[in-house]
Amino acid sequence: FAGLSDVSISEDIPVEGEITVPVGSHSPDEDYSTLDEPVRDTIMRDLKAVGKKFVHVMYPKKSSALLRDWDLWGPLVLCVSLALMLQGGSADSKEDGGPQFAEVFVIIWFGAVVITLNSKLLGGTISFFQSLCVLGYCVMPLTVAMLVCRLVLLAGSGTVSFIVRLIVVIAMFGWSTLASTAFLADSQPPNRKALVVYPIFLFYFVISWMILTFTPQ
Repeated sequence: FAGLSDVSISEDIPVEGEITVPVGSHSPDEDYSTLDEPVRDTIMRDLKAVGKKFVHVMYPKKSSALLRDWDLWGPLVLCVSLALMLQGGSADSKEDGGPQFAEVFVIIWFGAVVITLNSKLLGGTISFFQSLCVLGYCVMPLTVAMLVCRLVLLAGSGTVSFIVRLIVVIAMFGWSTLASTAFLADSQPPNRKALVVYPIFLFYFVISWMILTFTPQ
């Protein structure tokens, strides 16, 4: 650093001043905040967003609609609804160790977290909460299957009832798997998609098995 000691600042050069940043014109929408809107408008906007995500799951296709504005309200409602409908079965006795509300709740969320971590470790570009959002919303077909199975069981629990429930559960299991893979396919490396799809298959298979084997008290 020889020679730096000889460098000096001339007294004629001002070292003080005012830095100004030009501010461009902005629209009034940029000053608008959700804190300024009525609570009713906020709730309706969130409900519409959740409804649009349900529609995307009903008509699955390769899209980033579920990824742009992710939320966990829909998955939470679906998880609670499915756990409530699975509770109260004849398998809820201590001897059989059937699923209780907390067990179903933990299985769904823990499974979704494991699949998300697996996706991230394999090099997926999707964020943690975006993956949870997609996996949670894609539980909707299986929730519908559980509702149909409960209605079918009201008519009886014979062979015909089991065949109907089997067809419904298989169809909704395929729907959930295809919907989730359609949304998550583009976020994974091409040579590792099978390693991501397989845990998703197992995740929805376990939920489908709990629905199919459910029998009311």
